[in-house]
Amino acid sequence: MEIVLTEQITFLGIFAVGLVAGSVDAIAGGGGLLTLPALLATGIPPINAIATAKLQSTAGTCSAAICYFRNGTFDLKPLLLALPCTLIGSISGVICLNYINPQFIHGLLPLLFIVVGGYFLLSPQVGDLDRRQRITPNMFAVLIGTSIGFYDGFLGPGTGTFLMAGFISLLGYNLRRATAATKVLNLTSNVAALALFICAGQVLWSYGLVMAAGQIIGGNIGARLAIGRGTGLIRPLVVSICLVMILKVWGVEMFHLLT
Repeated sequence: MEIVLTEQITFLGIFAVGLVAGSVDAIAGGGGLLTLPALLATGIPPINAIATAKLQSTAGTCSAAICYFRNGTFDLKPLLLALPCTLIGSISGVICLNYINPQFIHGLLPLLFIVVGGYFLLSPQVGDLDRRQRITPNMFAVLIGTSIGFYDGFLGPGTGTFLMAGFISLLGYNLRRATAATKVLNLTSNVAALALFICAGQVLWSYGLVMAAGQIIGGNIGARLAIGRGTGLIRPLVVSICLVMILKVWGVEMFHLLT
């Protein structure tokens, strides 16, 4: 009886984490800051936690993308080439995990988040109006879709935030439109990585589906909030996510140095 009760509390906890993470992720990215530690806290092995996190994040991203699409927040046509490029990049990233140590990229993350966070905080381009397009959608697909897709499959933290910065700075998207388009490419890279994890038998379905239920609800809530409140909500949340990412990475590195 006590074991059953403990399991129920665990499932309730990861459902709640999925709900909150789905809301945050739909607006600014960074939901993985909550979901992966929560899954690891249940005691499951790290590789299973990563694979299961990919299942629930795919569900939340899908929920948010559908909400944005129904609202007419973005046009799918400019993203048609970016979808297969992101897919190929993500698959390549997962495969490379078997041959390359991701630590060399991990060490660069704080600098990347400082740049992205500073851009969202200070740049006048980040707003409710579209700006001048700097490159073509096809060039964006090849350069950004492939590289960010690779990064998502290989490492992952902050993928949505990096994509948003790319859409705004290179394609001139306004903040709402960039957030919505980000969900589509993020969903593509998630599905590609998830398929490989499923084939390897590394997904723990009971944990993943419970957290996915929370993600679906949270993703819908977050997307609706972003659509309704726009820059006033998205911009400060993105900056906050970047700050948390910086503190998290540097905090872990300091912990390892001290121990």
